[in-house]
Amino acid sequence: MTAQVVASGINDSFVVIIVASAVLYGTPLLFAALGELLAERSGVLNLGVEGMMLVGAVMGFWAVQRLDAAGGVSLAGALVVAAVAGAAMALIHAFLVVTLRANQIVSGLALTIFAGAAGLSSYLGNDLNLSGSPADHAFSGLDVASLGDVPVLGPILFDQSALVYLSWALVVGIGLYLARTRPGLNLRAVGESPASADAMGIGVTAYRYAHTLAGGALAGIGGACFSLQITPQWVGGLTGGAGWIAVALVIFAFWRPDLCLVGAYLFGAFSALPSTLQARGWLGGIPSEVFSSLPYVMTVVVLVAVSSGAAKRRLGAPAALGIPYVREER
Repeated sequence: MTAQVVASGINDSFVVIIVASAVLYGTPLLFAALGELLAERSGVLNLGVEGMMLVGAVMGFWAVQRLDAAGGVSLAGALVVAAVAGAAMALIHAFLVVTLRANQIVSGLALTIFAGAAGLSSYLGNDLNLSGSPADHAFSGLDVASLGDVPVLGPILFDQSALVYLSWALVVGIGLYLARTRPGLNLRAVGESPASADAMGIGVTAYRYAHTLAGGALAGIGGACFSLQITPQWVGGLTGGAGWIAVALVIFAFWRPDLCLVGAYLFGAFSALPSTLQARGWLGGIPSEVFSSLPYVMTVVVLVAVSSGAAKRRLGAPAALGIPYVREER
């Protein structure tokens, strides 16, 4: 009994709660950042991540409310719907920037405005009457092998939701894909020198389409993390700018999936800090908004620090990022 009390006290400590919450709040950022990483590795800059996350959030919530199935099946179906919704938004972006060779920054911004908090996602939420109702099913901690009460590591590693474990699997899978597989190496070639890749018989257009759509699907799942776990309901603008943080996170992580995980949890810790401090009465008169703004301050700092082309090259940005590819006639 004494050991259980001690373990409970340790797991209720400020540090453990912050780290466990960082994993929770960082998971949607991780999904979206991994998706953005895939798109950028192909040379496509996608600034429409925020809009894709919102559409994924609203459609995932709609699906879990409409699917008449057991909790696990309903949630799995909702993730599929969210992924398809995000990929559909990404298809618009891919068509504009890959086929029509439109400016990638303008296209991404337009897509976020079109699908964002004052656009398509809010329209869908209102038209489908989703506001005001809690999710019929939501992701929660799995307590793997009944290890959730283990001191320190239990809440952090063993009492997370299926979304967290899926994101970890994706980090490993994408890392191996980029470093150890031929399609992954082809993708990196497309992002670095599309003309050379084309000369080697690699389909530049196909790779850019496929990975932009995959990025949109992951952004949609990231949005569903909000409506199906963090705040299991639908509210307009639910993601609160997480898509912009995800874009900065890819730069912060040097276009590496493993560092995306570290960065996502760092930003997640900043997101969890205000509510944790408030719950313990440790704000000391400082407005909670000061702490809530920290992730966005970090985002601005990262973007300013790497705004120059020389900085991007030093950090490892794909050389052809944001540059439309025009195939030369042979």
